Amino acid sequence: MHRAILALTLVSPFLAWGQTELLEPPPSSVYALQDRYYRLQNEFTFMVGFLPSDPYTKGLTAQGGYAFHFNDYFGIQARGAYAIEVPTSLRQQLERDFTVLPTAFQRVQFFIGGDLIFRPLYGKLSVLNRSIVHAELHLLAGGSAFGFTDGLTPSLRPALDVGGGARVFLGRNASLRLDLVNHIVLAAPGSMTGITNVLAVHFGLAVNFGGTE
Repeated sequence: MHRAILALTLVSPFLAWGQTELLEPPPSSVYALQDRYYRLQNEFTFMVGFLPSDPYTKGLTAQGGYAFHFNDYFGIQARGAYAIEVPTSLRQQLERDFTVLPTAFQRVQFFIGGDLIFRPLYGKLSVLNRSIVHAELHLLAGGSAFGFTDGLTPSLRPALDVGGGARVFLGRNASLRLDLVNHIVLAAPGSMTGITNVLAVHFGLAVNFGGTE
């Protein structure tokens, strides 16, 4: 009798643990995902930028554009920019010390083009636990036509574009947008000029109409 009581005492904790394991609910595989709070449809952009890649001439740009967003992920845009040349110290030294003529330097005068927009990432950020900021990342791919000049002879060259950027929403109808795009400028037909990479950095205001919260 004593042996039976002792065996039951030793086994009872394991039985209770087994019952507890059986009563626990299985882990849930359901995740709570919220829809985007801000949505885009007709977007107008007004941006200023910089062309930093040319070692002889930098460019200050003003760019305007329009984008139509089909849904939360895909859209298309058309854009155009005008550039003001800013000679670098290297170019000034070549012109001053080696009598290189200004016409020896090709520089961007304007460019126009269009892109496909892909917006895969959207989220909310907490700022010092006091406010919430809505932001997203986007990718761009498309083509452009670049107008070059040496001060005398203009030329038009095609380009392939690839890049991306980010956006911070100020509200339903406005956001701040940053774009970084590498333009792979091809040689003009019949020209001996090779492929040129023109990096464009633009930042500015985007105004949206037609989207819903």
